[in-house]
Amino acid sequence: MNNETHLQHPKYRADIDGLRAIAVLLVVGYHAFPGWVGGGFIGVDIFFVISGYLISIIIFENLERGSFSFVQFYERRIKRIFPALLVVLLACFSFGWFSMLAEEYQQLGKHIAAGASFVSNLVLWSETGYFDNLAETKPLLHLWSLGIEEQFYIVWPLIVWVVWAKRMNLFMLFVAGIVASFALNIYGINRDATATFYSPQTRFWELICGSLLAHHTFHRKDVFEKLAANFGNMLSVAGVVFLGLGIIFTTRQSAFPGWWSVLPVLGAVMIIAAGTKAWINRAVLSNRVVVWFGLISFPLYLWHWPLLSFAWIVESQAPGRGIRLAAVVTSIFLAWLTYRLIERPIRYRVTSKFTTISLVLLMAITGIVG
Repeated sequence: MNNETHLQHPKYRADIDGLRAIAVLLVVGYHAFPGWVGGGFIGVDIFFVISGYLISIIIFENLERGSFSFVQFYERRIKRIFPALLVVLLACFSFGWFSMLAEEYQQLGKHIAAGASFVSNLVLWSETGYFDNLAETKPLLHLWSLGIEEQFYIVWPLIVWVVWAKRMNLFMLFVAGIVASFALNIYGINRDATATFYSPQTRFWELICGSLLAHHTFHRKDVFEKLAANFGNMLSVAGVVFLGLGIIFTTRQSAFPGWWSVLPVLGAVMIIAAGTKAWINRAVLSNRVVVWFGLISFPLYLWHWPLLSFAWIVESQAPGRGIRLAAVVTSIFLAWLTYRLIERPIRYRVTSKFTTISLVLLMAITGIVG
């Protein structure tokens, strides 16, 4: 592990940002207009695949070069996640003071602490189901997915590094991880649906699918380039079909994740594997407007649900369509501001260790206050 050289990053793919846009817009659409986008919550599963793919590509490329550094890896995660998350947590803390009753505010404090320590999925698991009616009154409900993702990145780089250093079979590691996690998912879905929804061990297979794709595209680059050149359009169309089936047929009554989660995961894998030259990837997902939504997807994901939830709390019932639409528009505006003024400058322009340490301390203080 070399701490002196900087981590190398894969070539930028606009179509993956476009896929991010599809994922976040599905989630926003489901939360704001569930009657229109009934299966939109599968957007989170698309995010998991994208995240597993991109992060693993970075790990593989830097292990190959001998430039991988755990310190730099986690520094980049902190600069990527903490700035926007801190802003949203503090905004919820402030608005909750004026809009919530004492017991509601106490629960929000617990969720702020959980969000700051990336264990929201575990805390929510102990409370109630994701699709419970009371979910609308939890402004930080959506941070469950961030908890699973960060729990994955606490252990995954170390496991990959050890297997790489020992020259063990990475492919078998991925297959074993996918099979074990998916088996737990299928086993648990009819026994404890809430636990299966929130448990990291029943969700990790989705991120590992992205990692497996990254492993093959990195180590079998020539094969995948030929595959994309000859079958790219077929793969991307098949991927869109899988996503479409997931959106149409998956509902809040479905045993999810279970077998239903295969649709968005395979759909996302196929679209990424199709490459940049497939027509859908090139003409649709790489469209400037779509890519713009992909660039602000993380702050948009963070902002949209608190606004919708606080609207529910203030109205003491489901807010009207106009209020929900206003909340979505406002969340897009706040996401753009957060990306331009906070996330992007800190992520790409600030390189000092002091910034990273400050972000960690601020997150710790926020959690303690919560």
